[in-house]
Amino acid sequence: MDRTLESLQHIISQVLPHRDPALAFKDLNVVAMLQEFWESKQKQKGVFSSEGTVVYESLNPPGPPFVSYVTLPGGSCFGNFQYCLSRAEARRDAAKVALINSLFNELPCRRITKEFIVESVQEAVSSTSGSLHDADDPSTSIGAYHYMLESNMGKTMLEFQELMIVFQLLHWNESLKALRETKCSRQEVISYYSQYSLDERMRSHMALDWLMKEQETPGIISQELQVALRELEEARKAGQELRFYKEKKEILGLALSQLYSDHAITSSNDDHLSLALSGFR
Repeated sequence: MDRTLESLQHIISQVLPHRDPALAFKDLNVVAMLQEFWESKQKQKGVFSSEGTVVYESLNPPGPPFVSYVTLPGGSCFGNFQYCLSRAEARRDAAKVALINSLFNELPCRRITKEFIVESVQEAVSSTSGSLHDADDPSTSIGAYHYMLESNMGKTMLEFQELMIVFQLLHWNESLKALRETKCSRQEVISYYSQYSLDERMRSHMALDWLMKEQETPGIISQELQVALRELEEARKAGQELRFYKEKKEILGLALSQLYSDHAITSSNDDHLSLALSGFR
């Protein structure tokens, strides 16, 4: 733990030389520090292809506990995990969680190397019923995972997560299952979707998928939304990266608003039809 803290402080001294590393995580102006860190990163390397800066989002409950989320330029999202009595406190706490994860991401152990790939594949094999031979076969899940890691050699874990979030959502949305049924290989799917980042268009398509599911199973959107909200809350309190859970909430919320909008239009049209028909009575 002491070595990790020393490593993080060393990174601070490199990226933010005017800051005192020993006071980094005690600084009340941690919001400004997080912004400075990412501005410096973008100027030095342009780490992520996605544009934008650090973005905050606060919920608006009538009273405590207050909740704040912070999204980093690459799309990774973090939130406050402490019980916060004010919006400002929640914002600072979220910024502190994001800053620690941003700094931790700079450590050598968080970069995808050949050694990291070997260890990750072995862990994946041990947690499934696959074998190491599957790693060379892109048609298997182990092989697809190996292929994705190899394709992202040299990237950090936050960068890798930005790509993985699309596949996590496609798996959750059952789109990957549908693609497999069309005889698309895993490698073809990975190559295709690796070109795209998660944007409003993709979210809208996924929301439409859930509207179709709602027609087959009424109430499924509300049920999934409750699950997503619970997962988001649990992950936030555990200090975990939140984007997957937050994107699920956004997509399901978009589908639900569209569902209510369609019902409202249908009801309005029914009312107009009834008024029109009453003129013929």
